[in-house]
Amino acid sequence: MTTPTPREADEAQIRRQLDTIVDALRNKDLEGLKAVYTSDVVSFDVEPPLQHLGIAAKAQNWANVFAFFETVNYELRDLHLTVGEDVAFGYAFGRLSGTLKNGTATPGMWVRVTYGLRKIGGTWLISHDQVSVPLDIVSGKGVTDLEP
Repeated sequence: MTTPTPREADEAQIRRQLDTIVDALRNKDLEGLKAVYTSDVVSFDVEPPLQHLGIAAKAQNWANVFAFFETVNYELRDLHLTVGEDVAFGYAFGRLSGTLKNGTATPGMWVRVTYGLRKIGGTWLISHDQVSVPLDIVSGKGVTDLEP
């Protein structure tokens, strides 16, 4: 068995961090989610306002999701990473789905997600994320029925 290079080890740790998000969402675990972000994370999410500053704001976004869903499923697909010595970025498609509190199952929608990460004290943490949907310029509305 070969020893991974430092870059390969960093990429593996980042992938584990992103897997932590998937697991924490499925378990509705806010503390687990907060553990993968920097305290000063800047998030450009699909939910207003234009930006959410700090871990409390990011956690509130997820708390809002948990308030609507009885069960949560989250999937990341086609993750690509570029890893430097102490900064990295990645992009993927994400889909949040599940069962709403009223019992309605929702297939969810695919979104585009981008992560900016920093290596702090040997641990990769998300310092920026952005979630978006394509925009139909003529109607001015987001297009939420596309699949990768």
